[in-house]
Amino acid sequence: MHELGVVHTTIDRADPAAVEALSEFGVATIHEAMARLGLLRPYIRPVYEGARLCGTAVTVLLQPGDNWMLHVAAEQVREGDVVVAGCVTESEDGFFGELLATSLRSRGARGLVIDGGCRDVDELREMDFPVFSRAINAKGTVKATLGSVNVPVNVANALVNPGDVVVADADGVVVVPAARAAEVAEAARRREDAEAGKRARFQQGELGLDIYDMRPKLAELGLTYKD
Repeated sequence: MHELGVVHTTIDRADPAAVEALSEFGVATIHEAMARLGLLRPYIRPVYEGARLCGTAVTVLLQPGDNWMLHVAAEQVREGDVVVAGCVTESEDGFFGELLATSLRSRGARGLVIDGGCRDVDELREMDFPVFSRAINAKGTVKATLGSVNVPVNVANALVNPGDVVVADADGVVVVPAARAAEVAEAARRREDAEAGKRARFQQGELGLDIYDMRPKLAELGLTYKD
């Protein structure tokens, strides 16, 4: 996290089968299945409607107004990776656009999550290259200052280690530690199965008051009904 000027070329990625299993679930389900951990701050948003991604993290530590390390990171990307970029301090400059997206896609990247700005939104939408960013900003960047690649980074208040699983959709972005990927996927499956049963009951007109057995607690706290 405080290591500058280094690129770690060997990282331990989450098991591909676990990553594939996690890709079946939405961010909200995974977040709940992981005891409500791993969620990035809600200001990280998709740059176009319908963007979604799931993959293993190649992490980048950026300097404000400088996207040099994103180009360095491209060399480390493998099929199925997601580039996850934090910054040493807050910056909303346009670190990323269509040319870098083309470069990352050629390496097999499934998208980008960045606690910074992004531009070329129309082109990214046409490419269907998912980007989740702090801001949309046309302001360009330089290539002058060293950061790092594949070090632990803080991104929107979440710690991301190289190889962790990153899932993003319209509800936000969640990070699953690589070592917990299979466990969390199984917990997400159990949660979805339970919700399917509840959904059927809601469709039949049952109330949450009864499905979740809320009435005794409400009465205990003094809730009264008046005609």
